[in-house]
Amino acid sequence: MAEKEAVEATVTGNDQQVGFRAMVMKQAIAYNLAGSARNDANEIVHFTLQGDKHRIDSALATLQEGTKRSSDIKIATTSAAIDPGLNAFTIVDWTSSSRNITNTYNLVFELRADDTAISPTDAKAAWHQILEKTLNADDLKKLQPND
Repeated sequence: MAEKEAVEATVTGNDQQVGFRAMVMKQAIAYNLAGSARNDANEIVHFTLQGDKHRIDSALATLQEGTKRSSDIKIATTSAAIDPGLNAFTIVDWTSSSRNITNTYNLVFELRADDTAISPTDAKAAWHQILEKTLNADDLKKLQPND
C-alpha cells in the first residue's frame, strides 16, 4: 500500500491572476489527490494536498515550475494531519479576473474510486468538465479554448 501524507502549502511570487489555483487543481486531478486551494484576504495562495506521498511530491515539483504567466514561485510546505473522510479537491471561491468572471464558484473534483493517476491531457479534460457543470451560462461563454 502506498504511503499516504498530507501537506499544507503557502505560495509566494507572482501567483495571482495567472491560473495558479487552477494548476493546483489540475495536479490534484492528475494524481487523484484530495485537498483544497484558496486565496486569503491578502491574495496569498494556500493549498492542501492529501494522498500518495510520491504523487504529492510529483505534484509539488510541477507546481514549483509555475504556470506560463507566473514567476518567482516559491512553495513552503508543512506536514498536516490526514483527514480519512476527505474525498475531494476544492478550489474555494474561484473567480477569473483575466476572463472577467466575478461570480465566485467552488470548483470540486471528486476522487476517482480506482485511485489511478491520469495524464495531463485527461486532467485538463476533467477540469473543463468541472467548469462546464459549475459555471453559469454567461460565465461559461467567457472561457477561452485553452483554459
